[in-house]
Amino acid sequence: MSFLRKLQNRWGVKNLLQVILILLVFTCTGFSVLFVEEWLLQLFGVPKDIPDWLRVLLFLIITMPVYQVLLLFYGLLFGQFRFFLNFEKQFFQRIFRLSKKKN
Repeated sequence: MSFLRKLQNRWGVKNLLQVILILLVFTCTGFSVLFVEEWLLQLFGVPKDIPDWLRVLLFLIITMPVYQVLLLFYGLLFGQFRFFLNFEKQFFQRIFRLSKKKN
């Protein structure tokens, strides 16, 4: 079974075109976040001379919401909005489930 077919089964999508479009959405979203990384860090006043580990941590915290919004935006552009809306719902359910277990 090919890699794309495995993804099709895992994601429960109808055809390989949807798999390719979904991968394209992930690609565009990741590229966009990296493209606006410096701008976002400047917007939030993160200085350039802080330690790298702290810069990476702040980048992850700042870009997490931006990534989620871009994922939905590109999903809409590529006609896969419903898939990514469900993807986001599952993502946040997992996060909240983990935080409840810790408490």
